[in-house]
Amino acid sequence: MSAISAEQFNALLMEKLPMARDLAIRAESIGKGSARLIMPFGPHLTRPVDVVCGPALMTLADVGLYAAVLSAIGQQEMAVTSNLNISFLRKAERCDIIAEATLLKLGRRLAMGAVELIAAGSDELVAHVTATYAIP
Repeated sequence: MSAISAEQFNALLMEKLPMARDLAIRAESIGKGSARLIMPFGPHLTRPVDVVCGPALMTLADVGLYAAVLSAIGQQEMAVTSNLNISFLRKAERCDIIAEATLLKLGRRLAMGAVELIAAGSDELVAHVTATYAIP
């Protein structure tokens, strides 16, 4: 069983992470060591060529892995990103983005995970992310 529910995580986003709130990111489901989030499309996310911008995708990936980490360790708000690598694979044109985050390794001080960013309504992988979180 997950140490934090999707509802609890969404409440945390609303209260403590204004950037995620402003991007309308929300958790759809959280399991132990995994999370599925969505970022609805909006014109505030686009680059001039009408595709979802990289900084918004990186934010979604980071928040997705944060949810996966908290699902395993509980609500430790000061778990923070220590490294994030993203590979952009294709453009995301005017679509919601799904983040599927999974913990790969959980230690006492570090957690490592991967996130797949997918164009909603398809199985097209938009970006692949690996990241490490420092656990307080």
